[in-house]
Amino acid sequence: MPTTAVCPGSFDPVTRGHLDIIKRGAKVFDEVIVVVANNQSKDPLFTVDERIVLLKEVTQKFPNVKVDSFNGLLIDYVKSIGANVILRGLRAVSDFEYEMKIASINKKLDDEVETFFMMTNNQYSFLSSSIVKEAAKYHANVSDLVPEVVEEALKEKYNSPR
Repeated sequence: MPTTAVCPGSFDPVTRGHLDIIKRGAKVFDEVIVVVANNQSKDPLFTVDERIVLLKEVTQKFPNVKVDSFNGLLIDYVKSIGANVILRGLRAVSDFEYEMKIASINKKLDDEVETFFMMTNNQYSFLSSSIVKEAAKYHANVSDLVPEVVEEALKEKYNSPR
């Protein structure tokens, strides 16, 4: 049976750390569906549609990776597409605490779906979308932190009035 993994996140914006997890996940699973969460509690810099376009651009070299978005509970989305794994990246112990809670409630809601944790490459262990946005806002060089297309999109956002 093919294994489909769902890799959820805000991806506001997608970073090299995100891409590292997606790339490595694509080697482990038959299919990886990267899904952009529409998190109502966050004030995103990029719209869901903009994030989808950026993700499609930076993942196009991976033939078994698709990009989508969802609203509502992740577990409902996972079930609706027939996936059986949730792929999550971990940077630090603090991530694990939060992710363990989410994995536990997902397991309670559907015990057929497994959560697969993948440690982030050490070179990205400090990296978050928030850090990237903060640096880019003040016109710092973020080329080592995000793909080129994302760097250009950040420059565009921060050079034009919001």
